[in-house]
Amino acid sequence: FLETAVYFCMKPKMGEKEVSPHSFFSIWHEFSSDFKDFWKKENKLILQERVKEAEEVCRQKKGKSLYNIRPKHDSGIVSKNCSST
Repeated sequence: FLETAVYFCMKPKMGEKEVSPHSFFSIWHEFSSDFKDFWKKENKLILQERVKEAEEVCRQKKGKSLYNIRPKHDSGIVSKNCSST
């Protein structure tokens, strides 16, 4: 524990000789809960961006027709019979 406190440059409070676990973990708890909150917010923003991108891709694909519609040609049997009468 003391090596970890030294690694994070923790100094004992006024009147204490060593860093107590209570003071170290109270700061660590605040840091980890803030980090978790920011992590959730960032993931939510990333998810919203990806949803928008996916919706845009869907809109673009729907805008393009997957098949071509050609006009009818008057070359069938019915058109020949109708034009000769």
